Amino acid sequence: MRHRLFGPGRSGLRARAATAVAALVLTLPAAVALAPAARAAPIPPAPGHRLVPQYEGAPATAAPLPADQAPPQHPYLAPNGRAGMHGDGASSDTHPFPGPLGAEPAVSSERMAALGGECATVTFDSGGRILTVCGTFQGFRLKLLDPKSLDTLAEYRLPQRPSTVEALTRLDFSKIFKDTSGGAYFYLDDKDRVVLADSRQHVLRLSHGRSADGRWHFAVDRDWDLTPYVPHDCVGWSNLHPRGQCDPVTSVQPDWDGRIWWVTRKGRIGTIAPDSGAIRTVRLPGEEIQNSFSAAEDGISLVSDHALYSLRADSSGTPRIQWRRTYDRGTGGKPGSINQGSGTTPTLLGDAAHPYVAITDNADDRMNVLVLRRSGPDAGRLVCKVPVFTAGASTTDNSLIGYGRSLVVENNYGYENVTSLLLGKSVVGGITRIDIRPDGSGCDTVWESRERSPSTVAKLSTANGLLYYYTKDPHRLGIDAWYLTAVDFRTGQTRFKRLTGTGPLYDNNWAPITLGPDGTAYIGVFNGLVAVRDTRPRP
Repeated sequence: MRHRLFGPGRSGLRARAATAVAALVLTLPAAVALAPAARAAPIPPAPGHRLVPQYEGAPATAAPLPADQAPPQHPYLAPNGRAGMHGDGASSDTHPFPGPLGAEPAVSSERMAALGGECATVTFDSGGRILTVCGTFQGFRLKLLDPKSLDTLAEYRLPQRPSTVEALTRLDFSKIFKDTSGGAYFYLDDKDRVVLADSRQHVLRLSHGRSADGRWHFAVDRDWDLTPYVPHDCVGWSNLHPRGQCDPVTSVQPDWDGRIWWVTRKGRIGTIAPDSGAIRTVRLPGEEIQNSFSAAEDGISLVSDHALYSLRADSSGTPRIQWRRTYDRGTGGKPGSINQGSGTTPTLLGDAAHPYVAITDNADDRMNVLVLRRSGPDAGRLVCKVPVFTAGASTTDNSLIGYGRSLVVENNYGYENVTSLLLGKSVVGGITRIDIRPDGSGCDTVWESRERSPSTVAKLSTANGLLYYYTKDPHRLGIDAWYLTAVDFRTGQTRFKRLTGTGPLYDNNWAPITLGPDGTAYIGVFNGLVAVRDTRPRP
């Protein structure tokens, strides 16, 4: 997505970016500069971690939600809750696993690099091992991790993204923070294989296995080259001043027929037939795509910075538009959104009789939650438009949580990157649950919470009825304390908070919370991956 910038010219922006990065470095613990990057170690906290509460609230009691309202299982994805950043093909952001209940929760972490190392998408293979992509300044790393110790079992190095080269050579680090390409969005298929698009405009399918000596390894099973279909004159160390165009691939996802769909930042949409390798493409002229997309039996739901789309492949595999609906994209970007447009991957919810798709718009005063009919005779019809959060301070760049007829949305207004909340600052905050009426005649607000979740892809455990957020409150002493926070899905009441760490290395910087099969909550943070798990029996 494109982010509209106001204020100083290019030289001023460079100076501001350099100043922001310098401020970040000054707040880092001294251990970061001294420890070798390859050594396995916990993420060090910043000063002040002993001056803030370690735990607030009390253990919650599990209150499972009805399993029959979960999204249907996608035939070409790993089981729901294990498959990708948003958990499943519907992008419901729900997990069938129980997260921590707050019963003496312990925190562990793994630092993936001296600086950077954030692990975004987290998935789980059939053995419960973690598959994740972690970003470093040298390039993305596909990692296989032990779910308990977080030790790296195997690693596959992906090529460095053009945005990293631009950031380092032009001192504009917003290039990195606003880039979702290069493998950040990947999925795990029904055969435990990772499918991703790297920064060379190649789609890779990788398997992992164990050798006779006990060592784990990755292997590339298939490599589909998209460069004949996508402009690829991108910035690199041997091409610092390209004259052509570069259009990064941002996300991949299969449809219910097994085709691999892919999208690019500049509005290209394509499919790959895995058996034949045939590639088909279309383009949305003048539109950009930064978010991922969702898949159901009735088609692909995708949002650009102008409109929401429903698409389906024809007999040749070419993407075709079933319907298109524009939305209020506002007059500019907001602090807390990557560009001028919706920041949400479409969320699919409802049932066979009432299939819905939900996004948010980018209206200037108050952002709206939009729910539309997804298929049937009323496909594309607006069911409701609900304004949320404070006037003049309302935006989100994270997908909605969808379960049954319920949606939960968070307010990211005021967060842009890891430098935004240094020295005790926070965002306006707010979380709202909205329910679609049983007859589909509209929507109603169920509850509102004042929790501040700056940039989390939050999750709902249907096994215990808790929502999980990553929160940060203002602090008068300038301490940046980050908490895993559990909120009751039914009431909106906060149940408990557990400190994960302090300082910018613990900022999640748009990464998700992911609930594991063993009940652990994993949080991608700027310096790696954090795990929170109960240490005594659950109530």
